Amino acid sequence: MKGLLFILALSFTSFSFGEEPTGGKVYGKANLSLVSQDDGRSSEWDLNSNASRLGIKGESKISEGLTVVYQVEYEVCIDSGECKGKTFKQRNTFAGLKGNFGMVWTGTHDTPTKLAAKKVDLFNDLEGDIKNAFEGENRVSNIVAYTSPKMNGFSATLAMIPADGEDVDQDGQDDTGLSDGMSYSINYTNDNLYLAIAGDQDIDEQDLVRMIAQYQIDALKLGFLYQKNQDNLGSKDESGYFVSAAYKTDSNITLKAQYGTIEDDVDGDEEQTLSLGADYKLAKNTKLYMFYTDNTDSKIGLGDAEFTAFGIGMEHKF
Repeated sequence: MKGLLFILALSFTSFSFGEEPTGGKVYGKANLSLVSQDDGRSSEWDLNSNASRLGIKGESKISEGLTVVYQVEYEVCIDSGECKGKTFKQRNTFAGLKGNFGMVWTGTHDTPTKLAAKKVDLFNDLEGDIKNAFEGENRVSNIVAYTSPKMNGFSATLAMIPADGEDVDQDGQDDTGLSDGMSYSINYTNDNLYLAIAGDQDIDEQDLVRMIAQYQIDALKLGFLYQKNQDNLGSKDESGYFVSAAYKTDSNITLKAQYGTIEDDVDGDEEQTLSLGADYKLAKNTKLYMFYTDNTDSKIGLGDAEFTAFGIGMEHKF
């Protein structure tokens, strides 16, 4: 409720005064899908609200070359009205200062490693989301970060996450430093090419590195991600890759496919994810979509655990 009241208060300020003094705007996304899913034991139909959200963001100039930036964003569960017992669930929320030096910001936010994956994941927030097989898709609290200005196509972000007295690295001692957890990304963009290298240290009890590439050839967009990660206890040592392709036709239809696999060198377990789908663009901010996903978890000495889903849905951004 406090989150809702805060958003409404900022919205009133934005609508009442326009660009001064806040320069903020309300935004959001409604994403609903009707899904038939089967985990091998049972099958059912579900109506899902796929990270639907409501927020306000903007910036306010303090002086020449110095600007305050802010964002307050909450997930809204349109299907049931509750997000794990809450009406509103906090998403990326931060405040910072921006200038020629870049941007310093702090709050609750996706890590630079997660952000670096960009749009290689074509089924984000759906059953085929990369997070269902790969570590590294983290949103963390208490983040303190710096993003450099873009120079010759290059930019970088470094984030430090104080542990607030928690034992992040699992060494039996509470961590109290500024950089108990760390995440970074180095990105390069040039026309239709995007490259990035990113990594985490002591984030969600993992050390991780990613290499990402995305390239667009006319109507075809190709994506690739390679990842290697270990947990702090030495019980997980994974490596794998993720590929995706999207082709936009002349009839407002985008055909999509992606596949990922990652294997644990400690115990030989392997996880795979495959998704196929299509989007139909109704308007600039509205689309219909359909998808099929097959997620498989293979454990040595045990049978495969397989999850399949078929769904249709609609997404509208405002």
